[in-house]
Parts: sequence; C-alpha cells; structure tokens
Amino acid sequence: MFRNILLIALTACFFSACKVKKTKTPAKSYTLVWADEFNYNGLPDSAKWGYDVGGDGWGNNELQYYTRADTSNAVVRDGKLFIIARKEAVGGKMFSSARLVTRDKAEWAYGKIEINAKLPAGRGLWPAAWMLGANIKDAGWPACGEIDIMEHVGYNRDSIFGTVHTAAYNHIKGTQKGVTAKIKDPYNSFHTYSIEWTPEKIDFMLDHKVYYSVSNENKTKAEWPFDDPFYLLLNIAVGGNLGGMKGVDEQVFPAVMEVDYVRVYK
Repeated sequence: MFRNILLIALTACFFSACKVKKTKTPAKSYTLVWADEFNYNGLPDSAKWGYDVGGDGWGNNELQYYTRADTSNAVVRDGKLFIIARKEAVGGKMFSSARLVTRDKAEWAYGKIEINAKLPAGRGLWPAAWMLGANIKDAGWPACGEIDIMEHVGYNRDSIFGTVHTAAYNHIKGTQKGVTAKIKDPYNSFHTYSIEWTPEKIDFMLDHKVYYSVSNENKTKAEWPFDDPFYLLLNIAVGGNLGGMKGVDEQVFPAVMEVDYVRVYK
C-alpha cells in the first residue's frame, strides 16, 4: 500500500467502475510454478511466507500493529488462511493484524497471479493482495513499482480497486493508474482476484474477467518498472489515509480475510 497523506486525492480521480469454483484453471499455456493451497494447520508455511512487522503507520497513518508468526492474527486451518485484525493494544497501537510477504522466498517477473479470497466487512478495514518490486530497499518506493491486485475499503462495500504505482505514475503526483471494479457479495462469497502480467501489459481480473489493463509505453523504468521481480503481500490494514477516510467502526472486530488459495503461473 505505501500510501501517503496526499492519498485523499485518490478517491476523487481514481475510481471508475467495472464466483469462481476452486477447480477453475487458467489457460493451458500457463504452468503452475508456486502455490499455497493451505492444506495444513497452524502458522502459514514459513518456507513460503514471512512477515512485515511493526506499527509505524506504514507511510499511510494506519492504526494497526502487524505481528510476527502469531496465530491470533494469521493462522491456517480447514484448508484456508485466516488473516485476522483485532481490537487489542499491541505495540502502542489499538489494533493488531498481519501482513504476510513472500519477499526473499518467492519473487516473480511476469506470469499469472491468483488469490481466491473472501473479504472482511466493516468501515475502516482495508484488506489487500498486492505486489512490490523486490528491489525496494535499493530503489525505494515508488521507483520499485507496486501492483495492487486487489484493494478494498469497508466504506465502499461493492467495489475493489486495481492499480499500479511507479515513479511516473503514483498517488503522490495524482497520476496513478487504476480503476474500480464492481463486485457482488465480497463478504460472503469467495472471488478470484488476479493479474496476467507480460512484458507488454498487466491485465487486472475479477473472477477471470479482465476489467482493466495497463500497457507498457516502452519509455523508461519510471513508467514501467515491471520487468524486474516482484514479491506478494497479503494483509488487512485498519484505518489509514484511504481505509480510514470515513472512520473506523470498532464493532466489526475481529475482522477476517479468508484465503482459499494463492497460485502463481508462468
């Protein structure tokens, strides 16, 4: 997410509107190269997932503290990953949550990335499935690039966002590239959020249907940093410049994002 105070301008210029069975597979031209089907119990598989930890607001004035390897915030059972945001005092914050990352464990350039999930309901919640350039420590944000496969804010119940941020195109400049897709029943049904990413473009899909595309303008890395490896993040933020624009309903906790599977194809 890496949002900034200027993100308030986002909702004015960025939103323009647009069920899947677990057995649904991509086109035959793809080969599965990485997946977590969550067919185990306990903490998320440490060979696949690490954690971002802390409560510094994450560049976006968020209200949660992200914990490390705590089953009260991230646990696998019944064939699903549960990311749980709670109202509890942790690390000087009023809320706890988890942000899982594949950084230094699995990173990809190009392919099809799918997340099948059911989202948490509630004003002030900000669940997301997204990607950051693996060179972020050297390049910084937004030069590293960001691909928001799915973002949702609880005050906008029927919508998700698909967005990219780059050095040239980002919310700080008001030039980010993204749209809103309308979604039916994100809280009680599982949906598949995905991208198809090639050297030429990134297609954003909801339940396997493309609703937005970003094309490579063949200029510089400032416009297209998407030829380098990226890693995946899954999280629930609480509040923040976008998620908390209409406040936080403290009655919605614990809030849970259920993830049925994550699959990466090349």
